[in-house]
Amino acid sequence: MAKKVEFMMGNHAVAEGALYAGCRFFGGYPITPSTEVAERMAERLPQVGGRFIQMEDEIAAMASVIGASIAGAKSLTATSGPGLSLKQENIGYAMLCEIPVVIVDVMRGGPSTGMPTGPSQSDIMCAKWGTHGDHPAIAVTPASVQEQFDETVRAFNLAEKYRCPVFVLTDAIIGQMMEQLVIPEPGELEVIERPKPTCKPEEYLPFDMDKDFVPLAAFGSGYRYHITGLHHNSDGFPTNDPVLHTKNTIKIIERLDKNYDDIVKVEEFMTDDAEILVFAIGVSARSAKHAVVEARNVGIKAGLVRPLTIWPFPERHLDRILNKNKIKGIVVPEMNLGQMTFEVQRVAKGRCAVEGLYSLMLDPILPSEILEKIRRFV
Repeated sequence: MAKKVEFMMGNHAVAEGALYAGCRFFGGYPITPSTEVAERMAERLPQVGGRFIQMEDEIAAMASVIGASIAGAKSLTATSGPGLSLKQENIGYAMLCEIPVVIVDVMRGGPSTGMPTGPSQSDIMCAKWGTHGDHPAIAVTPASVQEQFDETVRAFNLAEKYRCPVFVLTDAIIGQMMEQLVIPEPGELEVIERPKPTCKPEEYLPFDMDKDFVPLAAFGSGYRYHITGLHHNSDGFPTNDPVLHTKNTIKIIERLDKNYDDIVKVEEFMTDDAEILVFAIGVSARSAKHAVVEARNVGIKAGLVRPLTIWPFPERHLDRILNKNKIKGIVVPEMNLGQMTFEVQRVAKGRCAVEGLYSLMLDPILPSEILEKIRRFV
């Protein structure tokens, strides 16, 4: 059977990926350059029996997807820059209460209102540390329209599998560019459905600290339990016991650490014999791949490490390459002032030089600029 192929905008591909994954609720608020996600969901959700709601602001939008998820619906919101800042308190609530939701962040220039139509990659640390307190964090980073679809499906799977919010970090260029999208057949991509509790309702402990994972029962399904933004016991009711607070926080963070290989996804391009690495995500990785090819054409052994998961940080992948290869240096092109570079330096531990290539301009970093940086290590 011939594949269904469309020419589609990246933001629309996110919406289609969400629908493929079984998303049936969208709560959002329009903001450039993510608005097309909401527009597409407003059109498509009623066609599949889902619900779309535009809230009065980003705070309420985040609250709405949390509520819909607790009620049993796979839920999505989309935003950019200042909207992500406004969502952070409720994102922290979802992290503490282990509520699966997917948050699309189409990154734009900041801080504050910044440059609404300018692309950026400056929310990387915000996805990890934007909300206060220690908490788990998963963020996927697509670099094409096809990956906007595929990685959104994966984001929903990760949210359901590990009972936590998951970010889809993209940028204004990837979100608004148009490319070919091959739409997979139903069943071709894995779709993880939310498991249901099998215990008796009176035995249900939604935050059982002695179990690594407890299915989230939908409100109204016969299981009564308490959810609060305060630290809680296994039954969900608040506690000030520092021992339980510590135990629960470590549990939800270690849940990701123990499943690193299942969560973290990385493309390695020409890294087998590489002496110089480029570490890049999103639109910067597209330029980086071209720069690596150009470097190879002139005899420079360059390779690309492209995370499709930036959180948890792909340190095991990078560490393995650094241990295997004699790496002279790593170039980190990013459309910010060094957020990923700090992490790469942390993993490198002085084994090689790490140089950032930063840009706050409205255009992507050029392959020629990356190639120039690569040459400095030769």
